[in-house]
Amino acid sequence: MTEWALKRFWTEARAEPGEGGWAVLLDGRPVHTPARAPLLLPTEALAEAVAAEWQAQEGEVQPGLMPLTRAANSALDKVVLQAGAVADMLIEYGDTDLLCYRAETPEELAAAQAEAWDPLLDWARSALGAPLVATAGVIHVDQPERARAGLRAAVAGQDAFALTALHDLVTLSGSLVIGLAAQQGVLPAEELWIRSRVDEHWQESQWGRDAEAARMEEARRADFLVASAFHFLSRRPARQGEADKPAR
Repeated sequence: MTEWALKRFWTEARAEPGEGGWAVLLDGRPVHTPARAPLLLPTEALAEAVAAEWQAQEGEVQPGLMPLTRAANSALDKVVLQAGAVADMLIEYGDTDLLCYRAETPEELAAAQAEAWDPLLDWARSALGAPLVATAGVIHVDQPERARAGLRAAVAGQDAFALTALHDLVTLSGSLVIGLAAQQGVLPAEELWIRSRVDEHWQESQWGRDAEAARMEEARRADFLVASAFHFLSRRPARQGEADKPAR
């Protein structure tokens, strides 16, 4: 969005249904992505949230204060063109998922990891059909083909908006399981973020908190929560007969 370094010229930003989705209009003129594609969004809820970001701008447009707009731009300009490659990259995280590599010592850290991560691996096994194997240490362990297949099925077929959200959820947390759990509402996004930071929080309890590291973690936490919000805002309402809530 660097090319969008402009000052506010509009009075009203609003969402409006258009052909193929919901548009965001600035004084009646449709917003486009940086690649000049129409900014067509899959749901009214997401379009209204994006319009609210535009409406909140004052003076020079600040892309850093428009995370939902930036995510939508990524979905339309990048992910839609390479959805298969993005899905394949995310599936690879399952082979080295954070939740599968545990500390041997100290016992307190190992126990904290087990408490936070075992329920998520249990969920992956039961809900996704992905029985991932946990190991002590950092030496790579091959995951069963059944686990890979379960994770692949959970990612395959997601549209560009869902993949955009999942990309950030996974890369920020280091865990495909956590990313999928966030998408399916297994636990609140805030709780899942905390569970992804067991190692870091244990280190802080031992050595104290570095101010710069704390600032960076807070930024990553905010991005994780935005990715979760983007996912749910972009979900189309379930059709009649379909479940409104995901399996837990």
